[in-house]
Amino acid sequence: MRHLTGEPHQLPGNRTALHDHQPQHFLFSVEAGVATLTLNRPERKNPLTFDSYAELRDLFRALAYAEDVKAIVVTGAGENFCSGGDVHDIIGPLTKLDMPGLLAFTRMTGDLVKAMRACPQPVVAAIDGVCAGAGAILALASDIRYGTARSKTAFLFTRVGLAGCDMGACALLPRVIGQGRAAELLYTGRSLGGEEAERWGFFNRLCAPESLLADAQGFAAALAAGPTFAHGMTKKMLQQEWNMGVDDAIEAEAQAQAICMATNDFHRAYHAFVAKEKPQFKGD
Repeated sequence: MRHLTGEPHQLPGNRTALHDHQPQHFLFSVEAGVATLTLNRPERKNPLTFDSYAELRDLFRALAYAEDVKAIVVTGAGENFCSGGDVHDIIGPLTKLDMPGLLAFTRMTGDLVKAMRACPQPVVAAIDGVCAGAGAILALASDIRYGTARSKTAFLFTRVGLAGCDMGACALLPRVIGQGRAAELLYTGRSLGGEEAERWGFFNRLCAPESLLADAQGFAAALAAGPTFAHGMTKKMLQQEWNMGVDDAIEAEAQAQAICMATNDFHRAYHAFVAKEKPQFKGD
């Protein structure tokens, strides 16, 4: 297992490396094709800072070129996921910025969501305890969400006098749980308990707290063992088709599927089926 963080740089062969040094804002490791990103300020319930926002954004951008990463798990240390923007490191300084500075910040946080949606690997969020504000957006921007019954997810923006439309919330949340339910959460900022979150479709699955991370990593490992080029195409189409009419989407899917039919994985699957064996996918 390797532990990496820092400014990414691209190496020959489209593999991504990050300078090895002690992580400042999160832990990052890769094992058997699954990257695990752990927000690591448990004493403060893993809040985000200006620097950690930027570092997360840069990491997800770099992961688009990481051939050894097939799936990603995002979680938090110390029985909490993420408490959102740090009150002292972000909220206080924001009250002193001018409009250009404020807009630069909100665009930067939005860029993190864009980077998560643009990276080809499926992102699985493992959510326990507090999942609030920008932390709730990190969960929302993930492709799959595993949670616990004791988790509490809250889009807190109106509680601090801000609009609920932060980092894409008004576009993403209605598509996950429906317009009416999204409106309730974004207007009120109330907490969504784990069982209600699963019932509403925000969580794909509820897990016991002690098995949450292992369950999420197991699901990610199953994806990593699958046809990862096809998974990347599936993710791309899930994002891209939001802006299409049905006819355009059908044509786009025809093109995407034709590309996948030309892959070695598609041929491996056929030959394995004929031989009554399980296909061994390699992502090419």
